[in-house]
Amino acid sequence: MNLKFLDTFIWVARLRSFSLAADKMHSTQAAISSRISVLEQELGARLFTRDPKGVTLTREGERVLQHAEYVTQGMLRLRASLRDETLEFGSIRIGAMDSAVHSWFVDFVTNVTHQFPNLDVEVTVDTALNLNDQLRKGMLDVVFQTDALREETIQSAELLQLPFSWIVEPGFARAQNIGHEAATAALRALARGKLITFSHHSRPHQDLVRLLQAHGIGASRISCVNSVAAMIKLAQKGFGAAVMPSALVAKELAEGSLHLLGGIIAPPPMPFVMAWRTGSEWPERLIDVAFETVRAYSARVGEDLARLAVP
Repeated sequence: MNLKFLDTFIWVARLRSFSLAADKMHSTQAAISSRISVLEQELGARLFTRDPKGVTLTREGERVLQHAEYVTQGMLRLRASLRDETLEFGSIRIGAMDSAVHSWFVDFVTNVTHQFPNLDVEVTVDTALNLNDQLRKGMLDVVFQTDALREETIQSAELLQLPFSWIVEPGFARAQNIGHEAATAALRALARGKLITFSHHSRPHQDLVRLLQAHGIGASRISCVNSVAAMIKLAQKGFGAAVMPSALVAKELAEGSLHLLGGIIAPPPMPFVMAWRTGSEWPERLIDVAFETVRAYSARVGEDLARLAVP
């Protein structure tokens, strides 16, 4: 079996696109399709389901992906034993959203520094909009934010998603007279008070506005906050109901200083996307570290709180 074909399969699975995989591997879409077709014939199984929106793994494809990654990782370890890249020097500028810092990003940086001890890592924490702007201007090499970027000099891959929940201080539901009404009625009851979400024009903010509009609810009482720590403090003080991933407040929920309101419609999950500038060696090396990190994070907190974008 051709290892390059396995590598092609992994990138198509990660990027969910034959064309993006072709760009990543500096090949053509026809060549990528041919490799996948040969691989499917060798394995006697269909690996992808194709539709106008892209490709998704079949059940057989999901099983093959696990083994393919194991094989390619073994080859990486073999090559590393012949050329110890951990001794190489370099530097990289990485940007991340505050929500990433409060979940899995610190684990990622730790894993990177352990695997590449001579790599100098510079970290910038900012909003997704600012991070993307800095990436485009060449001020950052890699960013972790919410949007897939498809530009000539930038590639991206989604890592995981954190589902949103309504988070309040324990007495909030009683004070706002929010009971067990139907989902839309409960959402309207919440919206009568202040709502707390992420920074203005961020994807979570826009998703919340669209959710309210879809149910005929005005969005005039939304407070946008660019700090997860501040969102938590405001919710604990009863300032309003925060719509945020419950993974970010697992400790506060366990302690009882915050409460999760179940059964109320929430915006779609927050995606975390790795985007990087092409032509630089180090970002390409860190992709596998990022996927390994989010897999470990999802396993630790549970799939209900953190869903992997790639099976």
